[in-house]
Amino acid sequence: MSVVPDLQVLLRLRDFRRLLFVRLLSQGADGVYQIALAAYVVFSPEKQTSATAIASAMAVLLLPYSLVGPFAGVLLDRWRRRQVFVYGNLVRALLASATAALMLSDVPDWLFYVSALCVTAVNRFILSGLSAALPRVVDEERLVIANSLSPTAGTLAATAGGGLAFAVRLVVADSDAAVVLLGAGLYLCGALAALRIPPELLGPETELLQPRLGTALTGTARDLVAGVRHLAAPSRRSAARALGAMSLMRFCYGALLVMVLMLCRYALSSDPDDGLALLGLALGISGAGFFAAAVLTPWAAGRLGPERWIVVCAAAAAVLEPTLGLPFATAPMLMAAFVLGLITQGAKIATDTIVQSSVDDGFRGRIFSVYDVLFNIAFVGAAAAAALILPPDGRSVTLVVTVAVIYAVVAAGMARERRMVGER
Repeated sequence: MSVVPDLQVLLRLRDFRRLLFVRLLSQGADGVYQIALAAYVVFSPEKQTSATAIASAMAVLLLPYSLVGPFAGVLLDRWRRRQVFVYGNLVRALLASATAALMLSDVPDWLFYVSALCVTAVNRFILSGLSAALPRVVDEERLVIANSLSPTAGTLAATAGGGLAFAVRLVVADSDAAVVLLGAGLYLCGALAALRIPPELLGPETELLQPRLGTALTGTARDLVAGVRHLAAPSRRSAARALGAMSLMRFCYGALLVMVLMLCRYALSSDPDDGLALLGLALGISGAGFFAAAVLTPWAAGRLGPERWIVVCAAAAAVLEPTLGLPFATAPMLMAAFVLGLITQGAKIATDTIVQSSVDDGFRGRIFSVYDVLFNIAFVGAAAAAALILPPDGRSVTLVVTVAVIYAVVAAGMARERRMVGER
């Protein structure tokens, strides 16, 4: 597979470009919003943040996804996905504005978290819908390269949004509320960009639509069971296996993220602003790793197959993560950020491709919502585990070694399953 010609073909597809533009604006706004939250919760000079506090914040923001996720999938399989992008981004623009107002007010922390939760909850509809809609605008032959370009471009947009948030904070106003309002403006632009897509283009098929909310919610349990059965079928075992492996890798990523937050806040810098700047640099370098994954994965997955590429990614992480992480120094940490960006995004592209290729269009919304639920449970579990393990300054040999072992288990398990399939 030649990457550059396929990229040129994809970018000549008008509908793919329009869907990609919606993703870039939506995830760029996510990057702005998330950096503002991180600065407000973790790096405020008046706050003495601990790993437990970070884990608690992640739990408040992410655990409810386990409830929202399944409903998001059911509704995505009934509502026009284009309308979800329009109205979802409009709602997020309004809710983000409310978050900014709360930052400027003397209100209890729980009210701030509820506002932030609502913004990120709507995000589940947007991201799941973008993944489910992608096969509607590209052919199957170029689905791997589309999965490389589109989600990775979205991640890079989120990284750029984070950089923009830093710039606004440094140049325009030292105010997290101002940064959140910038994110609200980008959400509004995402809604306007979605209006350029024909309402019926992104699916699902007309006969699957049930616009009445009550009707859709009534059938949630039955449809979720059908979706799980669809995924559990022998012909889709590869999708279920890839989801399990990616969930474990997400656990590793979550644990390492909490450790990096604590290192930037306390161990590697003495000033909160310097720590926030170091975190921004680490995220930017990780974004470069995502870009490298977008370039490398189509070639690697084309030669090895998506499942073998996941094995390679997990095995590389098992070796490189402790090598670069155990010094607990700035330069190795930044190198690790690039490596983990490459490995995590490379495995995710392969997983997305396996799931999209194995799941029927009428079930994609539900399956990708289950995918998101698994991600969030793994991420919150990782934060909780890190809170138990990490010392106040973030330096923990136990955490680094444990994560390396999990990566090794994923690599060994995927390789073993692959051999068993080959023997059949």
